[in-house]
Amino acid sequence: MIYFAHRGASGLRPQNTLSAFALARELGATAYELDVHLTQDQWTVVHHDYSLKDTTGMDVQIKDLTLSQLQKYPLINRFSGDVCTVPTLRDVLPVIQEELQILNIEIKNDGNLYPGIEASLLEKLELYAPELLPKLLISSFDYETLVRVRKLNKNVKIGHLCRQFDLAKTLALGASSLHMNHTRITPPIIAACHQNGLKVFVYTVNDPALATTLQAQGVDGIFTDRVDLFVKKP
Repeated sequence: MIYFAHRGASGLRPQNTLSAFALARELGATAYELDVHLTQDQWTVVHHDYSLKDTTGMDVQIKDLTLSQLQKYPLINRFSGDVCTVPTLRDVLPVIQEELQILNIEIKNDGNLYPGIEASLLEKLELYAPELLPKLLISSFDYETLVRVRKLNKNVKIGHLCRQFDLAKTLALGASSLHMNHTRITPPIIAACHQNGLKVFVYTVNDPALATTLQAQGVDGIFTDRVDLFVKKP
């Protein structure tokens, strides 16, 4: 069973921040999930929503901000008084690189909001940390984004993130895994995936008992906000 630190240790630190990823690593995580966007000046940054409303209280869009403008917005931190800002992918990678086994990068790009983000991401990964490429797993809810990723790189692993199961679409991507909400996954879906060489990863699971049930059904991994409940540092 693979336990992805969902947006880092996001149940214990502000999600998708350097402190969240650092704590996940300290707790023993070796698999991580994060979300990426592009700023107005083409920096790849790590944040979940397109807007900063839920994380800063300000309803501004990442696409409309330069990196320097973005980092002037402190994130709400309900865990401590530490000041956190939206990090760049370049800053996150060194934090999680040690003992990394899998890095799932979810591209936020509904309706191709960030034209060229696929090529930009792959180029930056080649530049910043080429040794991590074999450990990379790219996912997105936007199917055409994944189609473009596959055209750009025939070898990168793709996780088909979807709300409705469509095996033909998953296989057409040359995907290595299916990613779905745990409430939508069923034993027949798991069986169909395994019969076609696909792993099944589900989100977001913070209950060990539920994780045990899912594992018994054949799920290969979970995304969790509470990685501390599932992994122990050696």
